[in-house]
Amino acid sequence: MKSERGTPLAEEPTRRRYDSLRRIAQAQQTSAEIARAARTLFVAKGWAATTVRDVAREAGVSVPTVYAAYGNKTGLIMALADAADLSADLPRLLTDLETTVDPRRQLAAMAGYDRRLFERAGDVIMLLREAGRTESELAQAYRAARARADDAHRQVLAAWPPGTLRRDLDVATALDIYAAICNIDVYTELTVERGWSPERVETWWGSVLVRELLGEAR
Repeated sequence: MKSERGTPLAEEPTRRRYDSLRRIAQAQQTSAEIARAARTLFVAKGWAATTVRDVAREAGVSVPTVYAAYGNKTGLIMALADAADLSADLPRLLTDLETTVDPRRQLAAMAGYDRRLFERAGDVIMLLREAGRTESELAQAYRAARARADDAHRQVLAAWPPGTLRRDLDVATALDIYAAICNIDVYTELTVERGWSPERVETWWGSVLVRELLGEAR
């Protein structure tokens, strides 16, 4: 049996279901295009100088479409920050940490995660920090991200047997040293200003962390 349009009636529910999936896919694609446009403009022009209208024009969508997808500029950069964490491959870090009890290898795993994060999303981290200077919500988000990183590192260091850390260090001081070594500013200085490869930075971080936290040469 066919509908008035000549389409078999049995196919109509399937087509409607696929139409729904198609709309979801199109919406996701639009959101991704908006996010890519925002990231490009934020990096090129800066947070303050970029407007929602600029983002809409770059993405080829209307201003209301941007607001519908992300709410405002703050929502946009928050979404970019969330995606930054995903880009560093947290499951890989967890696997690396859980498959060894060797502190040197665990430090190398953490350095590898930070390298991936800064290599793939360093621009977003810098944007979030910049925007936080004028937007309290984004400043709080930046602080929260730093606190999550500290907490993750603390869990690893605190799980080591007594005597693993260098004798003159406690966990809090070890965290401070880690943060002073593995951060976006050091990474940027070495890769952008000094011409180091990300791989070289990761290797150096691993060696320095072993020396500074464990008190031994790698």
